[in-house]
Amino acid sequence: MAKLIYVTNVSLDGYIEDERGAFDWFPPDDEVFTFTTNLLRSVGTFLYGRRLYETMAVWETDAALAAQSGLMADFASAWQAANKVVYSTTLTAASTAVTSLERRFDPAVVHQLKATAGRDITVGGANLAAQAMRAGLVDECQLFVWPTAVGGGKPGLPTGVRADFALLDERRFQNGVVHLRYRTLGH
Repeated sequence: MAKLIYVTNVSLDGYIEDERGAFDWFPPDDEVFTFTTNLLRSVGTFLYGRRLYETMAVWETDAALAAQSGLMADFASAWQAANKVVYSTTLTAASTAVTSLERRFDPAVVHQLKATAGRDITVGGANLAAQAMRAGLVDECQLFVWPTAVGGGKPGLPTGVRADFALLDERRFQNGVVHLRYRTLGH
């Protein structure tokens, strides 16, 4: 059975966006970027909310982005290779290949996807991840903790959901970012 992994960048105080809805407070870094690309290569399907999907779609729709460097081209290639499922009530069409649209998150469908997928699945976007956590579907959380506090915004982990985790691995990067990999207990 494939694992459902919640992967996100968070500030030191636990936010994925600041109070303005921005997440530009973490600058690009080659070491973290390469690590993230390798993580994406191991994934067969990305589950996204509309907003995160629209942010990430540029890795397929803007060829100039991938042309900037070999690292950017590798990331674009890894992102494009995976299937994408976008959950949105407002999006009318996907702008990328191998992408399907769903109007609502159905835990039974995601459970079936986990049972039949040949590779792991990531869930991205705090709201979608919260739904998956509430349904008991998230097997791992992988957090990239950036050394900045933004003072408020959108929490990286859902509020009102109790979950216990066991630390599987950690990695410290030269720029102060720490990658934490946790297994959800009970999985």
